This record gives sequence, structure tokens and C-alpha cells, in this order.
Amino acid sequence: MTTVRRGATALAATAVLLAGGAGAVAPAAHAAPSPAPSPSTPAVPAGLYGAKDPTYDGVWRQSLAFMAQQATGVEPAEQAVAWLLGQQCDNGGFPSFRADTAGDCPAGKPLDTNATAVALQALKGVDSHEDRTRRAREDATAWLKLVQNHDGGWGYNPGSPSDANSTALVVSALAAVGEKPGSVRAAGGKSPYDALLTFALPCSAKPGGGAFAYQPEKDGTLRANDDATAAAVLAGLGKHALVRGVTPDQEPTCVDAAKPTAERAARNGAAHLAAAVAKSGHLDLPPMPGATTTAAQPDVGNTADAALSLAAAGHREAATRAVTWLEGNSAAWAKEGGPAAYAQLVLAAHTAGADPRAFGGADLVAQLNATGPKPASTPDTRERGEAEKEETAKREEESGFPFWLLVAVFLVAGIGVGFLLSGRGGKRKP
Repeated sequence: MTTVRRGATALAATAVLLAGGAGAVAPAAHAAPSPAPSPSTPAVPAGLYGAKDPTYDGVWRQSLAFMAQQATGVEPAEQAVAWLLGQQCDNGGFPSFRADTAGDCPAGKPLDTNATAVALQALKGVDSHEDRTRRAREDATAWLKLVQNHDGGWGYNPGSPSDANSTALVVSALAAVGEKPGSVRAAGGKSPYDALLTFALPCSAKPGGGAFAYQPEKDGTLRANDDATAAAVLAGLGKHALVRGVTPDQEPTCVDAAKPTAERAARNGAAHLAAAVAKSGHLDLPPMPGATTTAAQPDVGNTADAALSLAAAGHREAATRAVTWLEGNSAAWAKEGGPAAYAQLVLAAHTAGADPRAFGGADLVAQLNATGPKPASTPDTRERGEAEKEETAKREEESGFPFWLLVAVFLVAGIGVGFLLSGRGGKRKP
């Protein structure tokens, strides 16, 4: 899976796409915290991570939180798992969020390939609601295959043109649950990797050689997009966000092959990212249209995604450079962004070999856990439980008399005394 980020900006782009028809092209999503709740927005339901309006990212942030917890040995609360399961529609797809889960999703409810993909992967690693999560994964996998585009890829919503981010996210999710993404083919025989290759820029392109575009421009031009590149690198290598970095280190290279493959394109994308973070340790976020400043700003979210993808590709030096920058510069961004932001950092640290519990002096895992229901278990609570069991067993061994049997003896003795007193009371004379 890839930690492609979707805030209000991405959902607004989707709304434009849906309103404009299938021919419209949505712009690439940039980092944006969830919007603050307003009187007209739904209340945050129990079981959901984060305190902000979940309309645009409820399923997304819940799923990323689960995945980051899985990477660090945390089991989410049963209530939290039940909330995510309740978001799924009967056909297997997930919307970005639905407030009313009493019945099936209403007709016309937009379903979201990105939310479905991350929910699919997130539900693979939870322990509670075993039968429901198994069925949910099977249904989500079937739905994703059903809505695959003819070019082999996926768009944000079913029927929308394929984009690199959505296609990569689905590929990584399928890989995470044991599917073979290359074998998932559309009616015309195209695979997801065929679609990914259509978004890859050649190494000779200037600027952005080796990168991936989100979608082609209206004239067919491919414009490099770091968000799409980080996602496509992971997917092109057949990997997902819970992977660990590979060794030994590999030198980033960009090569235009006569017969391009998804793996070669992914490695070209990784070379692009490595060169980008080599300059400052971070990726840049271009100024948004209408912004008062024209200077590029550090892109924290995409830097985290890049660190994960670089580590997964074996470029540990570049990944470590990005992680080091994140340790010193991500705290305010993560606090504002909430559970999805904390999860991105946890996953990047996990893949790159850093400690998310000591990340720039912060415990990212504790901060993430604090945004939702108390976890069912953590490594600490399980360790204490095991220690208590060992202590009980030790006491039993030292006494030569099992502790549970001792308790049972006292209980039986107590019952006998009760009967004796009761019998004496019945024989008392008036």
C-alpha cells in the first residue's frame, strides 16, 4: 500500500471530476489536514480515530491508523474495528465516509477506490471480528476487481479515468492481502502495471526525469508529481506500506529500457525521489493557485511517503536523509493532521528502520493511539500480562500447590460453612 494522502483538496478535485464527467482531469492531491467541523457537518462517531470532520477521510484515516498500529504491534479496539466494518457497502466497496450505517449505502453514494484499498489492507491485520473481517476483505477485493478500468488501472471513483495514485494504491493493497496484481486483468487483458507505465516519464524528461505523473494533461503531456511517484514506486515493486527496507543498499539509477517494465519504471521513480531529497532532505510543495507566496514550501507528507518508498527500494541512505529531516520538522504538521499524519510518519519510520517510539524525541505510536479508542492491546500491556502469568506460575511452583486450586478450596470451604450455619439456624427452637 502507499500512503497517498487525501485531504479536502483531493476530495474537492473529485467533486469537480464527477461534475465535469469522465473526460475531466482531476489535479493531483496535495497535503491538507481534514477540514474543521462546522454546524452542518456530521459529528465524529464513537470508535473513529481523530476529532475532525470525517466526511472526506473517515475510512482513510481509520485504515491508516490500523496499519501503523500493526507495524508497531498494537491491536486496535474492537469498537474501532467494528466502526470500519460498518462503513462497507453491501457490494464490497467503501465510501470515504457514511454517517448512517443502519442499512446499505444509498443508491448514488460515491464509492472510493482509495478508501476501499486501504480498508482492505487494514482489515487484514486485525484480530477481532474475525469472520466479518474475512468476508469484508473478500468483498472488497471482488469489488476492486469489478471496477477496474479497461486500461488496467483505477480512478478515484468507479468510472473515472485511471490515475497513478489510485492504481498504485490498489496494487499495493492487493499485494498486501496475497493477490498477484499482475494477474488482475481488465476485460481487454490489460494489467495494473500496464496502466502504471502510461504515467511514467522517461529519464530524459526535463524536468522530472524518471518520475510519474498523476494523470496526463489535456494535451497528453506528463507532468512529474512526487505524490504519484512515491505511490507508484511502491506498487511497481509489488510492495506495500508494511514492508521493511531491503538490504544491501542499492545505488539509485534511471534507465530508459527498450521494453519498459513496471519494476524498471519504479526504480526510475525512486532515483527521481532520491535526487530530490538529496538537496535538502525533503520534497517541496509547489505554491497552490492563488497563494500569496510563490516560494515552494517543504512537503512533509510527501517526504514521509518518499522515505517509505526509498527504503522499500533499497535506497537506505536517501531514505535516512528524509527521515532525519522529518524527525526535526514534522511535529506541528502531524499534530494538525491527526491520525493519518501520525500514521504516515510511523509507517515511514518502520520501513526505513527508525524507531517511531523515539522519533525526534516523540513517541509517534502513543500520539497516534491517543487520537482514538484505547487499543485492545499493546506490546507493553501484553508484556505485563505475560509477566503476571509468570509470577503466578512461580508462586504456584514455590508453594507446591496450584494457586487456582487453593482458591477453589477456599470457595468450597466457604460454601460448606454456609450450609452448616444455615442448618443450625433451621434447628433453633422458638
